[in-house]
Amino acid sequence: MTSNRHNTAAGRTAGDAVLDAARDCVLAVGVRRTTLTDIARRAGVSRMTLYRRWPDVRTIVADLMTREWTRIAADVHPPDDGRAVRPRLVDGLVAGVRAFRAHPLLRKIVEVDPELLLPYVLDRLGASQHAFLELFEESLRAGQDDGTVRAGHPGRQARAVLLVVQSFALSGPTVTGDDPELSPEALDTELRAVLDRMLAP
Repeated sequence: MTSNRHNTAAGRTAGDAVLDAARDCVLAVGVRRTTLTDIARRAGVSRMTLYRRWPDVRTIVADLMTREWTRIAADVHPPDDGRAVRPRLVDGLVAGVRAFRAHPLLRKIVEVDPELLLPYVLDRLGASQHAFLELFEESLRAGQDDGTVRAGHPGRQARAVLLVVQSFALSGPTVTGDDPELSPEALDTELRAVLDRMLAP
């Protein structure tokens, strides 16, 4: 997320300060119990300042989720380390799912406000999902170029990858248990195998 305000001395924007405040509020009490007044007070701005940009808490939280999820994508986007594209892409996707699943904001939303996620699963794609698709397509095209990803329509392939990683990230914790053979780590191994096989030529 960007802001048209000047950057602070620390390189953070006023918008970042609001999103940081919203994150702290949501982690403390959940989305439904967070108010614009709470966020404004924590961010050190007036409530009217928030109203100029965000009409309600949910729009702030939507921007917050976009920022947090795309940061995960940026952190795990596979760098060119000399390996072929497919193993780098699969490694990045598995690491991203692991990071997303453990993210404190996601865990809090799933725990107390899971309905916030439903539109992005059942109704429409969010900004972060569009960003993921763009990154996936870029990597898949590169993998097709080096011969490690099967030929096909990269847009369709990217959407199939999104469906797989999204289900492992959101539903994975519901299918793991105390059995070490059903641990999150074991599920990550299965995800790696699924992704590798679905993308291999």
